[in-house]
Amino acid sequence: MASVARRMIDWAAAFEDGALIRAAFFGLLTATGAILYLDYSDLTANQPAALAPELSPILPAFDPNAPGGKPGPEVTTPMEQLRQPLSVKLISGGVLALTGTIDPGAADRVAAEIEAYGEYIKTVALDSPGGAVAEALSIGKLIRSKGYATSVAAGALCASSCPLVFAGGLERIATDKSAIGVHQIYAAAPAGSIAVRLAAAGSAMSDAQALTAQISRYLRQMGVDEEVWLKALETPPENLTYFSSNELLTLKLATKLTK
Repeated sequence: MASVARRMIDWAAAFEDGALIRAAFFGLLTATGAILYLDYSDLTANQPAALAPELSPILPAFDPNAPGGKPGPEVTTPMEQLRQPLSVKLISGGVLALTGTIDPGAADRVAAEIEAYGEYIKTVALDSPGGAVAEALSIGKLIRSKGYATSVAAGALCASSCPLVFAGGLERIATDKSAIGVHQIYAAAPAGSIAVRLAAAGSAMSDAQALTAQISRYLRQMGVDEEVWLKALETPPENLTYFSSNELLTLKLATKLTK
């Protein structure tokens, strides 16, 4: 043992102090990168497979029945229906019903329906667990440009990115039994090497910060208190913060409550 220790001391002495410091620094840097990667992998390992290909931050569709979901108003629409791509359907009373997950292409379908039947539409009724943020923002801006109202009925769900659509209504109608809630942006793990995953994680973080600014600016333009988005930032993606009827009015997310 003494001879082994002696050789180690002689080996270390052969290096300059600066070289040793640099070696220690890069060793710590490598270890830190590995830990960050493992944490990132653990965070995303249990996410739905459908989200895995995403490389940018998203607001995932929320399942109110999932473990860890904060109890809120009862959602009466079956989750099997809410998990389907967004259905866009004009129904009686001048109501354009948007039901399901806000998927890529949803904004185009909404725009096409409005182009065809816009003169008959008065209110956009929402029942959605959320989904693609860019699509939600586009739909919300289109609704505001047309001067339509938005509504979330009793027993309906408007979660994740759906409140961004709801905010687009010139008049925003809800009830004390409307399940309206928010949570954090989530970035799914991409496939590839450790280096690719770490680079994607850094890019997603940058995108998430830019998206946060975009959403804050959008809510301000819609006349909604930015505290709505702060509540989202405080809520882990596997949970949901539901708004009480009083909060909906105080934060100006809703302009009117009905029975």
